[in-house]
Amino acid sequence: MAGLLEAEARTIAVEDSGRCALCERPLGRKVEWHHRIPKSQGGTEVVSVHPICHRIIHASVSNQDLATTFADLDVLKARPDISRFLRWIADKPADFHAPTRRADIR
Repeated sequence: MAGLLEAEARTIAVEDSGRCALCERPLGRKVEWHHRIPKSQGGTEVVSVHPICHRIIHASVSNQDLATTFADLDVLKARPDISRFLRWIADKPADFHAPTRRADIR
């Protein structure tokens, strides 16, 4: 039952904001939940993101770095690779999809 309540609360949060936490474009039909601090590192807070935005986060930054340096979305957005992605994705439709290449992260 608690899981259903949590899912409902997340759905309400998406409807309230309606924007991706990373690129700030309107959300489309598919929404994923990004743990700002990975669950494996004890994180519980989630933000709604496009699938492509979620992929670029995890393709570019290790969970350890997400837990320490890049838990703050503004700091994450300032990374040169993420910043370049944000400029590229800015004019794409909400449900845009493209393959994401994994960076060499450690």
